[in-house]
Amino acid sequence: MTIGKMAKFEKGNSGRPKGAVNKSTLAMKDRIQSLFDGNFDKIQEDLESLEAKDRLKFMTDLMPYLMPKLQSTTHSQKIDLESMEEKDLDILIDRIMNE
Repeated sequence: MTIGKMAKFEKGNSGRPKGAVNKSTLAMKDRIQSLFDGNFDKIQEDLESLEAKDRLKFMTDLMPYLMPKLQSTTHSQKIDLESMEEKDLDILIDRIMNE
């Protein structure tokens, strides 16, 4: 295997490592960034001439290429209800019921 190239897929080879950057996505991000850097003043003028809803659409369409998406999170903490005092259980129940 040469440096920079992935090994041929074989049993036990899980493929691209988690978090590895997709080259085509990275190239597209670089191109969009270069486009913005080289034409910032013209883009700003054009944006100002658009209606607010069109300006917002333009920015939200490009946002995924410029900003990382946030991952949803889950809580996996276990609560030992057996060891909790009655007053703490009441507080927990109130929070659950009011959310």
